[in-house]
Amino acid sequence: MKSLVMTILGADRPGVVESLAKLVNQHGGNWLESRMAHLAGQFAGIVHVEVPPSDADKLVEALRAVNGSGLTIIVQLDDVATSAATFAPLRLEIVGNDRPGIVHEITRVLAELAVNVEEFSSECMSAAMSGGRIFQATAKLRLPPGTATHDVQEALEQIAHDLMVDIRWPVE
Repeated sequence: MKSLVMTILGADRPGVVESLAKLVNQHGGNWLESRMAHLAGQFAGIVHVEVPPSDADKLVEALRAVNGSGLTIIVQLDDVATSAATFAPLRLEIVGNDRPGIVHEITRVLAELAVNVEEFSSECMSAAMSGGRIFQATAKLRLPPGTATHDVQEALEQIAHDLMVDIRWPVE
């Protein structure tokens, strides 16, 4: 099997996901995982599928043919999906008053420790009492071999006070 990852961006409308799923199915592909969202009127998604080697190039062509019809699709095709089995998982939650730079500072520390950010989800919402905005994020991280969970937690907690955020470590 070939591993195919595609990113999709375009004006949101009913049927976007179905049209992609139909192409994958028509070419013998198996939809393994995806993350999709409606952001600022746009559809944004990332999808991982496996496809028989004999159909891989045809599926890539079919997906690229969709470009220009209101969607932009970028496709990456590989023989084998990369495994993160040697990395230790860690979950992270961040909550605080919104301000520029929170994501940059958090990800800077993670990059310095060679921590891989596998999933990251964030939003800003209205604070009920103050009328300000609250920043909230969750992340799924993978620590490289030799990096202890405690080291990552300590490094992030050192910057949490300056960022004025709370960092939580929910148990998996």
